[in-house]
Amino acid sequence: MDGLISGHTRTYDDFKKQLSPQVKPLFEEVRNFCFSLGNNVLEDVRMHRIVFCKSMTFRYFADIEPQRESVIAKIRRDRKEPIKEIEIMSGQSLDELKGLLSDAYLNIH
Repeated sequence: MDGLISGHTRTYDDFKKQLSPQVKPLFEEVRNFCFSLGNNVLEDVRMHRIVFCKSMTFRYFADIEPQRESVIAKIRRDRKEPIKEIEIMSGQSLDELKGLLSDAYLNIH
């Protein structure tokens, strides 16, 4: 499924190599949570970030970009609403982010 949306051939394993050791567990947890939202979640691996979509016919609900010690998540709940951006540091609770991701997944259309 990697690269399915835009035809990129880059895989998550390729992408994972660029993650810093401090942020890798955090990024993995966010990624796994996105996939847990439903069977129709698609991952599009880009050069410096990963985009999660509800299906091929929907736009993305999450754009996740690793930093050196954090993860920046751009969350889109609706095309008419502004994108919500949140930065999560390694070791920080993911409760707020998971709530936003779940809400976006359920409401994107």
